[in-house]
Amino acid sequence: MSETSTAVDGTADATVSRRRRHTRERLLDAAFDLFADEGVDATSIEAVCERAGFTRGAFYSNFDNKYALLLALAAREHQRRLHELRSALAVAQAECEQGAGIDVDAMARFLEILLERISDDRRWRVISAELTLLAMRQPEIARHHHDLDRQMTDEVADEIERLMPTLGRRLVLPARQVLRVLAAGYLADLNAADLSGDPQPAARARAEAATWLPTVADRLTIPL
Repeated sequence: MSETSTAVDGTADATVSRRRRHTRERLLDAAFDLFADEGVDATSIEAVCERAGFTRGAFYSNFDNKYALLLALAAREHQRRLHELRSALAVAQAECEQGAGIDVDAMARFLEILLERISDDRRWRVISAELTLLAMRQPEIARHHHDLDRQMTDEVADEIERLMPTLGRRLVLPARQVLRVLAAGYLADLNAADLSGDPQPAARARAEAATWLPTVADRLTIPL
């Protein structure tokens, strides 16, 4: 095969790959909207294809079924939120004074900056809640869901461990246990805010978290 032919084949493969990624992203975007608005069980593959502007053939060339689509969506959203968290941590670290160890007031300011820069998407929380219910009923989904959650937990816990020296603190428990405590409390505030009817549930949850989160975070760490 000539070098020219090889180059042409490589360009064609790259074009196909870009087109496939574009198709996949549009299907995921369509699924996000429909799953959030209508629910997973109420959304058909045909509806996803129609919203995305593709045929069933395009769908099945990317996903085996609707639940594979849901799990791929969860994986994408986890990565997006991890990237967002890393960016928010960088901003919070830059804006907060660092030194031998921050006190509870400085911890409160750090967490305030952090939470303000993490986007609130109530629709994703709705989808995530439905995914959890499906996982509780279907072992195959449960296995994949568990793997995704474990990966996300590990990556966020790693970020917490990397953060501690820059704050002049160290954890009194393993990072994964600290994450479970803080995340469970904040998610409880978010769920309560969602159900309250407040038009700005994220702001309500942040205000509620401000009453306890800094103190708990302070107690779960000690100065270096």
